[in-house]
Amino acid sequence: MLKFHNTLTGQVEKFVPLTDKVVRFYACGPTVHNFAHIGNFRTFTFVDLLRRYLKYRGYQVEHVMNLTDIEDKIIRKANEAGQDIRTFTETYIRYFLEDMETLDLEQPEKLVRATDHIPEMIGLVQQLLDNGLAYESDGSVYFKISRFPAYGCLSHMNFAGNLAGARVDVDEYEKADARDFVLWKGSRENEPSWEAGFGAGRPGWHLECSAMAMKYLGETFDIHCGGVDLIFPHHENEIAQSEGATGKPFVKYWLHAEHLMVDKDKMAKSLGNFHTLRDLVSQGFKPRAIRYLLLSVPYRKQLNFTIEGLQGIERRLERLTDFSKRLREAVPAAAPDAELLADIAKAQADFETALDDDLNTAEAMAAVSFLENTVNRAMAESRLTETAKAAAIAVLDKMDSVFAFFDKKSEELLDEEVQALLDERLAARKARNFARSDEIRALLAERGIILEDTRDGGSRWRRK
Repeated sequence: MLKFHNTLTGQVEKFVPLTDKVVRFYACGPTVHNFAHIGNFRTFTFVDLLRRYLKYRGYQVEHVMNLTDIEDKIIRKANEAGQDIRTFTETYIRYFLEDMETLDLEQPEKLVRATDHIPEMIGLVQQLLDNGLAYESDGSVYFKISRFPAYGCLSHMNFAGNLAGARVDVDEYEKADARDFVLWKGSRENEPSWEAGFGAGRPGWHLECSAMAMKYLGETFDIHCGGVDLIFPHHENEIAQSEGATGKPFVKYWLHAEHLMVDKDKMAKSLGNFHTLRDLVSQGFKPRAIRYLLLSVPYRKQLNFTIEGLQGIERRLERLTDFSKRLREAVPAAAPDAELLADIAKAQADFETALDDDLNTAEAMAAVSFLENTVNRAMAESRLTETAKAAAIAVLDKMDSVFAFFDKKSEELLDEEVQALLDERLAARKARNFARSDEIRALLAERGIILEDTRDGGSRWRRK
């Protein structure tokens, strides 16, 4: 039975989608004014795990992620660069999509830009004005939180002491500064602007996700997720403006990923202690290891990042990759082994039980290790039958469909490339072209391939 911790209720609840076997969910995407750091990617990797496991469990997924391409920082940085916001953000959107591919994050069914949905945002503001939950002041439109008694339901904070009429115009602010928040910012010099019946201007940050989520997923949908830093004010404000406009519950389950820490401090650009994915890859770390590390701790627990920890993960992933290769190449034994088949089935059951329990990735990875150790013993003792081998491969592939441990496309291409280079190297050695032979050895070493020359003049190879 699949269960999630729902931030809205503070309880672990059985997951029951609004529509049988269809899950509609929204994930807050990046604000595209810089490279996303791996703290950001901890959340995006959690979202990828969520969608993969929902599909594993047989659900059809309708997943929407936004690209915030207009807000205070973007406008300031675009002006500093002498570019319009579309040109400025296009670069960082491309970088983000490249990083998603590097980490093997599946593309959402809809990846949507805020500036492509201005009419929907204007319509939402008008609904709130018509419902008496918004008001105009100095050319801008604000949400009046005193008219929405449920305000604070997600963050579980009491805002009864807010000053009537006090307002906040910036997109991000502290908990103690909760006041009427801006829905629509009146037109200002050197800022993009759109015409609306209540005055020219641009949307506030919080408005954007509500408008896009409801356009593609309906006024009520199953799951909304993001980092814990978005609970307040962003997601709190989304609930207020969405439910204030429609009078209907906005989201059934709210899921939030905890921070990634660096040596026990929160990773943040403002602290200067962040790593981008590209930084780590340029240092020689494999993207698969970075992905594995980001998933190694359950999403609701803080994950402490260290270089030493990532190095340990790389060694762990090398062992797992080696296990997968040896399993697929193993010559089966003849005698049946009912106990081994039972252990393989147990590994899959434990894996599913762990992920059913609010995506407990640590316990799920323990089930992967159990499978690895059990089958390794069977191979060492020549107890791996054809039936057990097929069962173990099937279970490992199912686990990989969720965690994406292995880069199958890369490995398939690499095998062909390795063989071609080995053939070329053998020909070079026979022609006594030792310089070319050494070049090929070095090239393969760069690709993670270790060559061992044999006494008969051939070579065998293995991955690092």
